[in-house]
Amino acid sequence: MRLEINNMRVFYGKIEAIKGISVVVNEGEIVTLIGANGAGKTTTLKTISGLRKISEGSIIFDGQDISNLSAHERVEIGISQVPEGRGIFPGMTVLENLEIGKYFRKNRASEMAEDIERVYTLFPRLKERTSQAGGTLSGGEQQMLAIGRGLMARPKVLLLDEPSMGLAPMMIQNIFNIITEINKSGTTILLVEQNAQQALQRAHRAYVLETGKVVKEAKASDLLNDPAVRAAYLGTGANNPG
Repeated sequence: MRLEINNMRVFYGKIEAIKGISVVVNEGEIVTLIGANGAGKTTTLKTISGLRKISEGSIIFDGQDISNLSAHERVEIGISQVPEGRGIFPGMTVLENLEIGKYFRKNRASEMAEDIERVYTLFPRLKERTSQAGGTLSGGEQQMLAIGRGLMARPKVLLLDEPSMGLAPMMIQNIFNIITEINKSGTTILLVEQNAQQALQRAHRAYVLETGKVVKEAKASDLLNDPAVRAAYLGTGANNPG
């Protein structure tokens, strides 16, 4: 399994948001995209998941060109996105939110209990709140629920958009520990994250985006020690949203 973005361009009207980027995510990796606000990180994830239309270039997944597949077709073949802002259904219970994550999967009834148990094993707090409305959960619990819902689709690649946004430091550490655990259990991850320090510590490889272009690509550990990257993203600007 391999995800390849080749010379991808994306427009918002006449504005070119993504300017011919190429990104590769190999099976088993955590790859992170870092960059300042407006760099194009979220647009990249939305285009991979089918929420934005690609203008030029291609998206290849597992050897198949998926550039023209709908968002739900991409879920069916193994791409699941956890959006920025969590996007849970506040009036639905924790369990109902998780069940929604299985909606586009075939054989979802027979696998439902197994997948819910997996989510509850990763997030014991959600099990304690299974009948509680999503909107009454804390910010950290809502992020757990959003990730859990994404996992219900049994993705080969999980796209995570700003999972630590708005969370307390202790909860941020907890979320990143779980992201690492999810990866170790076999799920490939493409991560967009405002906390560049945490992202680079957890990822295998990383890309730096500036105004819709990839300006650096390297092992995450190398970028963590790159003076220019440290000055731009790991100093006083490390927690700036992107």
